[in-house]
Amino acid sequence: MFFEFEPGDKVTNPQNKDWGIGQVQSIIKNKITINFENAGKKVINAENIKLEKYEDNGTRG
Repeated sequence: MFFEFEPGDKVTNPQNKDWGIGQVQSIIKNKITINFENAGKKVINAENIKLEKYEDNGTRG
């Protein structure tokens, strides 16, 4: 199975936007461990949840 993410990438979970931006920590099979700024560390089953890559368009300070 191929994922478009790798450790260090920033992502969001569209189903839980209040979690904020997360950083991918590890990917093992279909389990992606992500550290979210508002929700802490979460293990996501990539077969059930579609993550979106966070693109920083240079809009921050």
